Amino acid sequence: MAALQKLPHCRKLVLLCFLLATLWEARAGQIRYSVPEEIDRGSFVGNIAKDLGLEPLALAERGVRIVSRGRTQLFALNPRSGSLVTASRIDREELCAQSAPCLLNFNILLEDTLTIYSVEVEITDINDNAPRFGVEELELKISETTTPGFRIPLKNAHDADVGENALQKYALNLNDHFSLDVRSGVDGNKYPELVLERALDREEEAVHHLVLVASDGGDPVLSGTSRICMKVLDVNDNAPVFTQPEYRISVPENTPVDTRILTVTATDADEGYNAQVAYFLEKSPGETSEVFELKSTSGDLTIIKDLDYEDATFHEIDIEAQDGPGLLTRTKVIITVLDVNDNAPEFYITSATSSVSEDSPPGTVIGLFNVHDRDSGQNAFITCSLPENLPFKLEKSVDNYYRLVTTRALDREQFSFYNITLTAKDGGNPSLSTDAHVLLQVADINDNAPAFSRTSYSAYIPENNPRGASVFSVTAHDPDSNDNAHVTYSFAEDTVQGAPLSSYISINSDTGVLYALRSFDYEQFRDLQLWVMARDSGNPPLSSNVSVSLFVLDQNDNAPEILYPAIPTDGSTGVELAPRSAEPGYLVTKVVAVDRDSGQNAWLSYHLLKASEPGLVRTARALLDRDALKQSLVVAVQDHGQPPLSTTVTLTVAVADRIPDILADLGSLEPSAKPNDSDLTLYLVVAVAAVSCVFLAFVIVLLALRLRRWHKSRLLQASGGSLTGMPSSHFVGVNGVRAFLQTYSHEVSLTADSRKSHLIFPQPNYADTLISQESCEKKDFLSAPQSLLEDEREETSSQVIYLFTTSVQASLLK
Repeated sequence: MAALQKLPHCRKLVLLCFLLATLWEARAGQIRYSVPEEIDRGSFVGNIAKDLGLEPLALAERGVRIVSRGRTQLFALNPRSGSLVTASRIDREELCAQSAPCLLNFNILLEDTLTIYSVEVEITDINDNAPRFGVEELELKISETTTPGFRIPLKNAHDADVGENALQKYALNLNDHFSLDVRSGVDGNKYPELVLERALDREEEAVHHLVLVASDGGDPVLSGTSRICMKVLDVNDNAPVFTQPEYRISVPENTPVDTRILTVTATDADEGYNAQVAYFLEKSPGETSEVFELKSTSGDLTIIKDLDYEDATFHEIDIEAQDGPGLLTRTKVIITVLDVNDNAPEFYITSATSSVSEDSPPGTVIGLFNVHDRDSGQNAFITCSLPENLPFKLEKSVDNYYRLVTTRALDREQFSFYNITLTAKDGGNPSLSTDAHVLLQVADINDNAPAFSRTSYSAYIPENNPRGASVFSVTAHDPDSNDNAHVTYSFAEDTVQGAPLSSYISINSDTGVLYALRSFDYEQFRDLQLWVMARDSGNPPLSSNVSVSLFVLDQNDNAPEILYPAIPTDGSTGVELAPRSAEPGYLVTKVVAVDRDSGQNAWLSYHLLKASEPGLVRTARALLDRDALKQSLVVAVQDHGQPPLSTTVTLTVAVADRIPDILADLGSLEPSAKPNDSDLTLYLVVAVAAVSCVFLAFVIVLLALRLRRWHKSRLLQASGGSLTGMPSSHFVGVNGVRAFLQTYSHEVSLTADSRKSHLIFPQPNYADTLISQESCEKKDFLSAPQSLLEDEREETSSQVIYLFTTSVQASLLK
C-alpha cells in the first residue's frame, strides 16, 4: 500500500480499476464487475468471454450482445478481445445520487441459443465533487448577553460523493470568541455548530467575520467555504425550538399539486420581536427544493411538483426556524413516497422472426421478449398470457424474459398468418395491462396437389365447328401460394383413330381452355375421351388428372339421300308401271331415302299430293281410259333439321296393263331431247318388226303343241336361266309376303321431226323391293321368282305367249 501511495494519481486510478474488476462475484446466473466512475471511454471492465466460457472470436459468431431497458448504453463488448469496456462517461452521482452501493444491471444475450446472462456492475465513487454550502455567505445575529458555551447551528455543506470521498470535517478560522463543534445527526451527517467561548461585547466588537471550511476525505482533499458574518445584538438569549426533532410522513405519489402535507411548528421562549418565528426551507443542491414549498409564516409544507416514486422513493428536507433577532434552530422532514400502480407493463422485443415455415416442428422459437414494470412490489408483479386456441405458448426465462414457441404443426392453407397478441398484466389494484402484437407469416410448402372441382367433365361440340375455337375450359385450384399454386395444364398422351390427340385438341397451359384444332364431323366420330393433367410449379411438383368427355353434336349438314328408286346413270328417267285396272290404294312404287345425320336432323318426311303413306306411292282412285299414259310425280324428301334440307326425285308412272299397250301409244309420248336419238329410233322400229315376225311364227308352232305342260316346260327352259340365278334374298315383300310384282321401267323418246320413237328397257324396278346396286349390275334385268311361275300354271296360253314375246323383245333391244 505504501508503494501504491507513491504512484501518481492517474496510474493509481487505473490500477484501482483492475483491482476492482478482479473482485467480481458470480452468483446463480449472474456476473458481477466493479469499475470506478469517470473512467475513460473504452476502459476495461471485465473479460466477458472468459466468464461466459467462450473464445473471444466466438462472441460475434454466436451473436453475443448487450440488452438493457430504456437506458443509455454505458458498456460495450470488444469483439477482438472479448472484454466488456465502457461505452461512455459514467457519473455515479448522476446514476445513483447518494445511494451506496451504486449497481448497474443489464443482460448479455446469446442469440444462437437465446440464452440470457445477468450482469451487475458496481460503480465505485471517486472524489470528483467538492463539499458545497447552500449559501456562500451567512449572516448571523447574537445577543451580547449570550453566555459562553452557547451553540449556534450553522449551514452544513453537501458533498455528492460517498464514503471516504464524502464530507469528513469542518474547520473554523482562528478567532477569540468562537470555536467550532461538529455533531453527528441521526442520519449520519455532520452538522457544524459555533460555540461561544467568551462573552461578547457589542461595544467592543459589533461584527465578527468567520470562515467555515468543509473538507472531504478524498485524495487530493477537496473543500468548500462559507463566510459567516456574526452580528452581536442585545438581549435575545432563546432560539426557536421545534415540537419534534424530526418529522416523518408518507405521501402517495399521485398526491395532487398544491396539497399541504405537513405543518411544522417552532416556539421561542422570548417575548415580542425576539419571539417572532419565521420558517425557511433550507436550499440544498438537487431537485428536492423544487418539489416542495414552505410557507414562512405558517410552516405549511406543500407539494408544488408531481411526485414520482420511480424517480425518488423518499425526500429529505431541512427546515429552519428563526426568531426575530436571528436565532434559529433546525429540524429534518423525511418524506416517504408511496408507490401507486401508475405504470403499465412495458414490452421490449429482444428478438423475433416475421416468418416461419408451415412444416416447422412444435417447439420452434418465434421470438424472445422482456417485460418490465416501473412500479414496485405487487404493482410490479407481471403475468403474461396469450389468447386461447393459438398454436403458441410462452416459456418464462430469467429476469422476466419470455420465449414464444409453437405448440403444434402449422397449416398455411388454414391460417396464412397470425396476429399474436401478447398481454402483460401487473398485480396492482386496479391492475394495468399492455398488449404487444407479433405479426407472423406462415411460409408455404408444396403440400397440396391441384384439385379439380369435379371428378369428370362433359362438354358438347357442334360438328363443323371452326378451327381454333374454344370448346371447353377446366380449372384446378391449388390452395398453396406463389409457385406452389401456379398450375399448368396438359394432356395425357393418347391417340384418336391412329392420330395423336394433339392433332385434334390443344389446351392453354395457363388457363386450361381447350381449343379445337380441326373441324369435327359427327358422321366420322361422335365422342372424344381425353385426360387433362394439372401440375403445380412446386419442388417437387404435384399433379392430378381429370377425365374430359367431348361429345360431337349433330348438325343438319346432310340432305336426305334417295336409295330407291335409283336414278339411272345414263340420263334416263325410271318408269313405274301401273295397270289401268288398279284399284284405289294400289301400291305403285315405294320411295326409300336415308339421312346421314341423326335425331331430328334424320327424321324424314315425304311430300306427295294425297300420298297415302310416307314413302309409298299409291293410286288415289281408279284409273280411267282418259287418263294420260305417262304420269310424272315429284316426291320431295325433307328432314326436320334447322334449317331443313330436302331432296327431290321424279317418278314416271306408265299406265297400261301390257307392254304392247305402251308401244301402241308411243307416238303420244314426248320426243327425246337428244338430236341423235332419231337414227336410234329407226333401228329400234326395224328390230321390233323383225321380232314381230319371229313372234308370229313362234305362235303358230306353239298352237301346234298339244301338251300344255310340254309348252310350259319349253317356256321355263327359255327363261329359267335368268330366273334361277337371282337369290330370293333380293326380294323383300310388304308385310312379310314374298310376292313379286314385275314391272318395267320404260323411257320413250321421239325425234323432233318425225313420229319415230326410241324405246329403252333399262334395269327393272320392283315395287316394295330394294335391290342392291351390286345385284343390279350382275343380274339380268328381266327375271321372275319360281313361286310366281308356279302360280301362273292356270294362265291362258295367250298370256304365256305374251310373256315369252316380251322377253325376246327385251333381249333384242338390250
